[in-house]
Amino acid sequence: MDSNTIVNIGAQRFDRLREEGFFYVDKTRFIKEWWESASDVTLITRPRRFGKTLNMSMLECFFSNQYTDRGDLFEGLAIWNEEKYRQIQGTYPVIFLSFAGTKANNVQDMKALVKFVITNLYGMYKEIIKSDKFDESDREAFAAVNEKMEDFKAQTAIHSLCIYLEKYYGKKVIVLLDEYDTPMQEAWLGDYWDEAVAFFRSFFDNTFKTNSHLYRGIITGITRISKESIFSDLNNLDVVTTTSNEYAVSFGFTENEVFEALDNVGLGNEKKSVKYWYDGFTFGNCTDIYNPWSITSFIKRKGKYSAYWANTSSNGLVNSLIQTGKIELKETMEVLIEGGSFKAMIDEQIVFNQLADNTNAVWSLLLATGYLKILDVEVVGEDKEQYYTLILTNKEVAIMFKNMVNGWFKNNANIPYNDFVKALLINDVDSMNEFMNDIALVSFSNFDVSKSASSKDAPERFYHGFVLGLIVDLAERFTIQSNRESGFGRYDIMLKPQDRENDYAYIIEFKVHKPRKENDLEETLANALQQIAERQYEAGLIAEGFAPERIKKYGIVFRGKECLIG
Repeated sequence: MDSNTIVNIGAQRFDRLREEGFFYVDKTRFIKEWWESASDVTLITRPRRFGKTLNMSMLECFFSNQYTDRGDLFEGLAIWNEEKYRQIQGTYPVIFLSFAGTKANNVQDMKALVKFVITNLYGMYKEIIKSDKFDESDREAFAAVNEKMEDFKAQTAIHSLCIYLEKYYGKKVIVLLDEYDTPMQEAWLGDYWDEAVAFFRSFFDNTFKTNSHLYRGIITGITRISKESIFSDLNNLDVVTTTSNEYAVSFGFTENEVFEALDNVGLGNEKKSVKYWYDGFTFGNCTDIYNPWSITSFIKRKGKYSAYWANTSSNGLVNSLIQTGKIELKETMEVLIEGGSFKAMIDEQIVFNQLADNTNAVWSLLLATGYLKILDVEVVGEDKEQYYTLILTNKEVAIMFKNMVNGWFKNNANIPYNDFVKALLINDVDSMNEFMNDIALVSFSNFDVSKSASSKDAPERFYHGFVLGLIVDLAERFTIQSNRESGFGRYDIMLKPQDRENDYAYIIEFKVHKPRKENDLEETLANALQQIAERQYEAGLIAEGFAPERIKKYGIVFRGKECLIG
């Protein structure tokens, strides 16, 4: 690469990238590594924008007989140094399909999109069915694959296409399926998980298990969906996740690859900052992996730092899980956003129907999707249980989460979040009450829509989300601590100002009205303020040199969506 090389951000077609001389980091060793693994079917999971689609396109260009005599695409690359592999380039029938576009709000639309993908795929082979190798019944069956086909026809369509291709070319077929889990993630969000599972279990079984016309197969995605969900019948599946050593450097850029690229374009002085912003991914034992989208975007934009990868697509699933998650999940997010770490057990088989109730399942998903990285692994007890120490992956991921939390309140014009913060900082209690009641009225539904949420849980979910908002919004002006030890008890949130002369320190105690013990919200508020006093929550601040008169103490109490501050 030199300064004149064109950087095409997000290029996903290997042939176009090579033909037009775009910037490319050689990943062709992946071809040899996969081929020599001899696995019937391989599932590889990597976070989004890590070159999965480009590598699948590379495999298609290398093996597909539609690319016979296209060795020019591989000249100068590692694989072309191997005579053995030169001989097999362009010699296999290959089926390449992607479910990346199958995003739908309901199961009917999801199935329609899958049928659209399959119908288009069949259109690529409409000429071969005219061959005298096929009879009229073959042609009728081929023509029956269309957008209006029945479910069972779609579930068996790839199997059938393998039959046609083997009959025509005389060789078994390589099947490449990209973004297999996109429709499954959408199914969980759209609440049609069970229907999607039933559809795809049959699809995968017919395509990859009972298909004697299949030679080899690769499936890629972001997550490893539990075998019990859709892979229950696939006992020939070789699973490679982010903790596996196989193909560790085949997806993403290594540090050497990144630094060499920076040197070549005159950005070598930015290595330290680039590492801080974009490093942090680990695949198997290989550390210091960088997201290709971030690096190519950084180079394309002449060294401008931004959260390129984190902002490339919808983070709807992650946003939903955190926003509606349990209190302990939000508390841990506070720690992460403040730069801290935590320990959790991880299960790489993502069980989507556990995400609402099992916080560890959420952490497993965030690790698989690249938002968390592993600092350490501790093996505990006779059962050798593994506890992972996890932190946010890097600077751009931290920015993404801060923007996400901000969006909970700030992207809705009906939520006077900024007005509340302003009222708090000038100690206008009347306005704080007015604005907080408006915020709670509009926002409670955003924090209690989880499949496992209960109405009594809503206030806690809300205020912990609100605390996250304060941490993100006021981080430049205050040191913010939440739910920490102080004096003889625990406060909910403390704000310590950077500028002690012009800003007050704040102690805020949140409470939910208990109708059996308290007559009204006024009594709940009195109890909150009494707790601040009795447990001496201000002790830590005074010990740090804050004058008592520069410490403001507030109780914020809830009854349903009703709120009182004093």
